[in-house]
Amino acid sequence: MISNLKENTDNVAKLESRIQLLSIIGEIEGHETLGERAKTTKYEQILPRLAMIEDDERVEGLLILLNTVGGDVEAGLAIAEMIASLSKPTVSLVLGGGHSIGVPLAVSSDYSFIVPSATMVIHPVRTNGMFIGVMQTYRNMEKTQDRITGFIADHSHISQARVEELMLDTSLLVKDVGTMLDGRDAVKEGLIDQVGGIHEALEKLYELMDQRKEDMNKSSGK
Repeated sequence: MISNLKENTDNVAKLESRIQLLSIIGEIEGHETLGERAKTTKYEQILPRLAMIEDDERVEGLLILLNTVGGDVEAGLAIAEMIASLSKPTVSLVLGGGHSIGVPLAVSSDYSFIVPSATMVIHPVRTNGMFIGVMQTYRNMEKTQDRITGFIADHSHISQARVEELMLDTSLLVKDVGTMLDGRDAVKEGLIDQVGGIHEALEKLYELMDQRKEDMNKSSGK
């Protein structure tokens, strides 16, 4: 079925007549353009394509491949919210890494997979540029962090309290605060649904697509 995959350079490609593939690779680029040598996923390109996938009756499912170091929080959450709001079945597969804002992206799908060698890093929110050292700044960062941890908890099997605990761990990362989970640990924590690769991800997506079609037929009386 993957023999019909067409070359595409803008993160979205057709696998089979019923499935679209979305790749989220490198750093999530937000309102500021990153360097020419940086591998990026541009959110202003992804959002319209997700809207097109939702509107296209020929598309019955979406497979999301992730290997990201994270990036812009607002852009990452925007993509994650769009994926979570799709009516079409979605499956994500973490390959290599799903770090930082890549965690909400990984859990935004209906079902998530991770390969055993992949890792996911959960850490506190950072800020770039000028930082005003007043209480309002810290409260704003705290609210942003709550948005992220709340989204993760709402779309996975891990509690918000546990996400925050992993996020603030000082014993695991040498030069940072937070936690790095490998594939199996991510599943044990309830962050990701299952350890698996492309075969398992596609198999699950077809299962969800067939279930959706069956439910629609029942509701229409067919």
